[in-house]
Amino acid sequence: MTNKLDRHDDADFIEPIDEEPRMPGHESEMDDKPEWEPRYPGSGRLKGKVAIVTGADSGIGRATAVLFAREGADVAIAYLSEHDDANKTRELCEAEGAKAFVHACDLGRKEAADELVAKTIDKFGKLDLLINIAGEQHPDYEVEDITAEQLQRTFQSNIFSMFYMVQAARPHLKNGAAIVNCTSVTMYKGAPILLDYSSTKGAITAFTRSLSGNLADDGIRVNAVAPGPIWTPLNPSGGMPPEEMDDWGEGNPMGRPGQPNEVAPAFLFLACEDSSYMSGQVLHPNGGMVVNG
Repeated sequence: MTNKLDRHDDADFIEPIDEEPRMPGHESEMDDKPEWEPRYPGSGRLKGKVAIVTGADSGIGRATAVLFAREGADVAIAYLSEHDDANKTRELCEAEGAKAFVHACDLGRKEAADELVAKTIDKFGKLDLLINIAGEQHPDYEVEDITAEQLQRTFQSNIFSMFYMVQAARPHLKNGAAIVNCTSVTMYKGAPILLDYSSTKGAITAFTRSLSGNLADDGIRVNAVAPGPIWTPLNPSGGMPPEEMDDWGEGNPMGRPGQPNEVAPAFLFLACEDSSYMSGQVLHPNGGMVVNG
């Protein structure tokens, strides 16, 4: 009988599930393109820094990667399988004067996180900023419809991946480094048809707060961003049922979904020295919804 300690790290790895085969979706195929462009000239707030941005092929991840590049950072662009979108993000970062590379991987697999960090160190020689944005969601109206496979896959992609990334990055993060995780407004107000997804976002918030205390003595700050409904490929590509999309994002006080370039500045603030006295905190670009925490 095989001892559990001898098992491969990925013995229970769940491959991408086929309930929404279009996910996470191609930004290049959207008619109504998300707005990723940084709104202001750069001011060198990340000059000389190296960042890994996961989920950076499109949406919030793309907007964040390009904004970081504008502010002076070199960027590792991690993504799942949307090669056209990822290469577009790389081109946009390079147009800002940054060095950038793309790396396709499933970060729910521990070895993938190890490989991504190793490649970043090999190319750039260091790592200053870890920005964990990648994730997935699968809507279900009834709790009984959430399969064990889907439940495991959602936790694997959304929170296990963050553990794996932090574990891989930790030996390279020095005093002054920053980690910023993407949680969600669903952690605070709930989401009746996103039970497993919103649960992972609760775990991410707890992970952020606990990790901030764990790394404080080493001068590494850990914070999070909790977006509200943001126009990215995820929701129209199967992350929400089609019948929910007609008025999607209109229920907040601002009456509209947000754009990725309205969220990226929150990641920039928490990554740069402007937030040097903040750790364990969450910022809320959510269209005016008042939540606690």
